[in-house]
Amino acid sequence: MSKYKSIRSAGSGFSIFIEKRTIWISVVLLVLTIGIMIVSTGMGSLYISPISVIKVLLGIGEPTHQVVVEKLRLPRIVIATLVGSSLAVAGAVLQGVIRNPLASPDVAGITEGASLGAVLFIFLLGGTVPLQWMPIASILGALIVTGLLYILSWKRGVDPLRLVLIGIGLSAAIKSISYMFIISGPMQLAERSLTFMTGNIYGVSWDKDVIILLPWVAILLPLTWLQARSVNIQALGDDTASSAGAHVQRQRLILIMLSVALAGAAVAIGGAIAFIGLMAPHMARKLVGSSFGSVLPVSALLGAIILLVSDLAARTLFLPKDVPAGVLTAAIGAPFFMYLLYRNRNRY
Repeated sequence: MSKYKSIRSAGSGFSIFIEKRTIWISVVLLVLTIGIMIVSTGMGSLYISPISVIKVLLGIGEPTHQVVVEKLRLPRIVIATLVGSSLAVAGAVLQGVIRNPLASPDVAGITEGASLGAVLFIFLLGGTVPLQWMPIASILGALIVTGLLYILSWKRGVDPLRLVLIGIGLSAAIKSISYMFIISGPMQLAERSLTFMTGNIYGVSWDKDVIILLPWVAILLPLTWLQARSVNIQALGDDTASSAGAHVQRQRLILIMLSVALAGAAVAIGGAIAFIGLMAPHMARKLVGSSFGSVLPVSALLGAIILLVSDLAARTLFLPKDVPAGVLTAAIGAPFFMYLLYRNRNRY
């Protein structure tokens, strides 16, 4: 009995094989994600039991619970799920394309570039251009940083370790520029911009945040998954992939653009939440192996779980204060990054 499940589309010639083990793990993680979403929705200064949360979602809950769940907490939970999934998939793509386990949007400076794009949008266009265009500004900032990163890292090719080290330095430089705008601007705009630097999903709403981010994630995640085979081929090396008929440079450019777009859209709403794109793909590979078609959906679910749990801890452990979720992801991710550096110290 085969351990793979074939998914084919009629007429288009597209097909992909997924391990049945991956399907089961994905189902378990999906159920766990939904469970955490329900529990997290009920946690806060006013505790609402999971049963009461489910009743609200079915439209039969108490009016007080309905206001708290639907208006205040559920948008935040949905945003945490979308942002965590996007950052995790963006990190998985970078690690697969660059073939570097240390790569992620925040380590490479892409997150900071997206944050700078959002900060500039707030300061220069916030009062005249609708917020729906802010993801475009974030993606443009991320694209500019990605291009600059490749130029600075190029020396008869892009060395993986050089790219990470230059990305760390570039990230620090861009963050200082963002802080310069924050310090020099009006207090109201500065406070709003600071959320992008700390990674905070406090105060999100359906119309201003969820509706803006949801189309980006709904389109970009499936498009990225459809490119899974090209990442598996590139893992064999450029020469081998080219001899197998793959258009290496074109596919690599498409994948990097998808990764940048996912990270930029997520940062535009959730801010510079760090290390999810680094941790989730490593955890996914431990569960399902290195096949990119398996790593992507598991990474997305793990990224959502990491941010959901971090946000739950951030807003409940320090009441009445609401600590930014990015603070906790950084506290967890920084030691994980140092561990990866130590484990790969003899690799390069």
